[in-house]
Amino acid sequence: MGNTGSGSWIRVYRQAPEGMRLFCFPHAGGAATSFFSWGAALPGDVEVLALQYPGRQDRGAEPHLRSVPELADRIHEAVRPLLDAPYAFFGHSMGAILSFEVARRIAREDGPAPAHLFVSGRRAPSLVKHEELHRASRADFVAEMGRLGGTDPRILADEELLDLVLPTVRADYEAIETYRYEPGPPLSCDITGLTGDRDPRASVDEVAAWTQHTLGRFDLRIFPGGHFYLEDCRAGVLDVISSVLSGVRQDGTSMRT
Repeated sequence: MGNTGSGSWIRVYRQAPEGMRLFCFPHAGGAATSFFSWGAALPGDVEVLALQYPGRQDRGAEPHLRSVPELADRIHEAVRPLLDAPYAFFGHSMGAILSFEVARRIAREDGPAPAHLFVSGRRAPSLVKHEELHRASRADFVAEMGRLGGTDPRILADEELLDLVLPTVRADYEAIETYRYEPGPPLSCDITGLTGDRDPRASVDEVAAWTQHTLGRFDLRIFPGGHFYLEDCRAGVLDVISSVLSGVRQDGTSMRT
């Protein structure tokens, strides 16, 4: 476990030099450590790497990045040296959009497409909603965090901890709420969309619309739960990822567009 040579953006939670690299993109306010347990849970030939955005945990002293394009540009730069082996992306919520935008940059500038893209808990990029929660009062913002789940209630009840957490979450919300999809060619890789059946942020139909963003196959997996269905359905999600990546390796899917 540790950082890669690509700098502070990437945490490695399992090494598998001859295997498939799975880059994991956290949700708004999330950190690389949300994928720590995946290193032990996924098959041994899957290398688990998680993105660590600035402004949190060991990068807490760094300024937040408040736009998806800037985040995607910086992540693209960080992952570039690691695209010399088969790889896939998994992103939840804001992480789904970031993984998509990084994949688009790779397709434009580098060539090797992901073997697979897993997008979780997020509507398709082309579906625009006007959202300004990042401008909400402290009370309204905290109430929404509680409604969505995914944050320890003890943090929401502790004003000092909130003072530490809220700037990061607000910055991420600003990034994702001001994101606007720019039309372009669909990706060539297959996409799996995953969602909770009661997610107030991403309905089943909205997640199904990701099919418009690939020339490959699209598969939709629905789990019981809300926006953070991942917490209760972790085993099922990891089974989906394991099965898909196993199929990719068995098929010998090309990593080139």
